[in-house]
Amino acid sequence: MIVIIQTLLATIIGSLLVGIGVNGFLVPHHLIDGGILGIALILHYFFEFQTGITMVVLSLPICIFSAMHQRGYFLTNIQGLLASSFFIDLLAPLRTQFLISEFVSALIGGAIIGTGVGLMLRYKTSTGGTDLLAKIISKVIPINLALAIIILDGLIILAGFTVLEVDNFLYSCMAICTVGLVTALIEGN
Repeated sequence: MIVIIQTLLATIIGSLLVGIGVNGFLVPHHLIDGGILGIALILHYFFEFQTGITMVVLSLPICIFSAMHQRGYFLTNIQGLLASSFFIDLLAPLRTQFLISEFVSALIGGAIIGTGVGLMLRYKTSTGGTDLLAKIISKVIPINLALAIIILDGLIILAGFTVLEVDNFLYSCMAICTVGLVTALIEGN
């Protein structure tokens, strides 16, 4: 029972942190994160899709894949996906609250998102996107979780390079590296 409560709290707190990091620090400067969130942010910037809802739609195939390979993660990852998507859309008003530079936003946003994701991964839940895929990869291939996240997120950011300005691209890379490093520190892998 205690493990269930800890996982639920980690899901809520981690998702809240992801929502704050995305809306307070990345979106105001049109920065992206990697993975499914990065794809959802690109779609938000160009088509005004709701970021959280888009994450749910894009993450469902990964959640189903994880259910086939890591059955124990399925329920908690669906919870994490829904909670983080909810907080990302709920906290959209934060997009106009912090007026700081792109450099500082990339670092703070990356640290906040990394803390949220790391907390969730530590308690066997995730946002359901490529964080979950990185967790599976790091168990199958002897690779550090942070490196797996940076590689997967790097692939997404490279795709984003075609639609981002150079400054946004570089600050997004910095945010992604910060997310990956902080995630590894918090997750304890």
